[in-house]
Amino acid sequence: MFDSSILERLRGIGLAAAHLQSLAVTPAHDDAALLRVVEVQRDALTLHDGNDEHPAQALPALLAELAAQADALAVGDWVLAARNPHGQWWVQQRLPPLTQLARRLHDGRDKVTRTVIVSNVDTALIVMGLDLDYNVRRLERYLAMVRLAGIGTVVVLTKADLCDDPAARAAEVAALLPPDAAVVTVNALQAGAADALAPWLTAGRTLVLLGASGTGKSTLTNTLVGDALQLTGGTRSGDGRGRHTTTARTLHRTPQGACIIDTPGLRTLRLDSEAGDVQAVFDDIAQLSASCRFRDCRHHDEPGCAVRGAVDDARLRNFHKLLRETQRDTMTALQRKAQLQVWKARSKASRERLREKQGR
Repeated sequence: MFDSSILERLRGIGLAAAHLQSLAVTPAHDDAALLRVVEVQRDALTLHDGNDEHPAQALPALLAELAAQADALAVGDWVLAARNPHGQWWVQQRLPPLTQLARRLHDGRDKVTRTVIVSNVDTALIVMGLDLDYNVRRLERYLAMVRLAGIGTVVVLTKADLCDDPAARAAEVAALLPPDAAVVTVNALQAGAADALAPWLTAGRTLVLLGASGTGKSTLTNTLVGDALQLTGGTRSGDGRGRHTTTARTLHRTPQGACIIDTPGLRTLRLDSEAGDVQAVFDDIAQLSASCRFRDCRHHDEPGCAVRGAVDDARLRNFHKLLRETQRDTMTALQRKAQLQVWKARSKASRERLREKQGR
């Protein structure tokens, strides 16, 4: 369908052999071209053909099909698109993503929606500043999300000049990581950051920067790309929290040939997973669970629990919190209503027991 020169050009922006296999079984018009989504702004898309960018839109039928599957087009997707008689690009089909990062949004009542962040990523750079915004519990959430998506992980610690002992912080983070993940400390403003991340910046690879606002993601993107492409901003003096300067996910190319996707800071991060999946990505808890007295031990107050006492209390609380959120997000409206009735009944019974004791 495409000659070798076109494919070679597309490999430079991340095309892999597995994408070509999907292409062979994806229906498309004869005049369709294979392009990559490099920016999404509401209904407007920007596509890249390996040389140039093109504004585009997606066919309503495709958007409806994806929405019915709780899916959507995202930066990093590979699509088949064609020009109409007016020269406008329209996306006809999307190739199934090899990897996809997504999160869940809860409206506080009964509605849970799934939001796709990026697609077809090889490595996630989880960026965290060594300033007032340093937060290990938040990092655990990002690690869980990335590992659930089957994406390689590198934790990038920035703002080392604002930390008294960056080596100790790096060691603390390393203790949380699985064997195939890494942690590096960089100054996002200096060119040396590209050298520190060189093993993951090889040609044709795609990386995504994740983290809270103000951690230095856009600054790091500019340094790795070698140009001031992304706006940057400062942090609040009171708590070190950042202001949103990046408002859309965008893909850029580095001098080494890798693709970098910068993302806005996420205000909420609820995992797109099942409870069993969450348990599996907390390796230390999963391993210790095998030694618990009861196979269904929840690691709360059960006798013979091998996890309590062996795992940091704050980490265990965060694990339980993630489990609760995941379980609530996967419940139906009727199940949530039934659970609420159970808790109301328990609360009422507790109040009655308290009144009986006070009346004695």
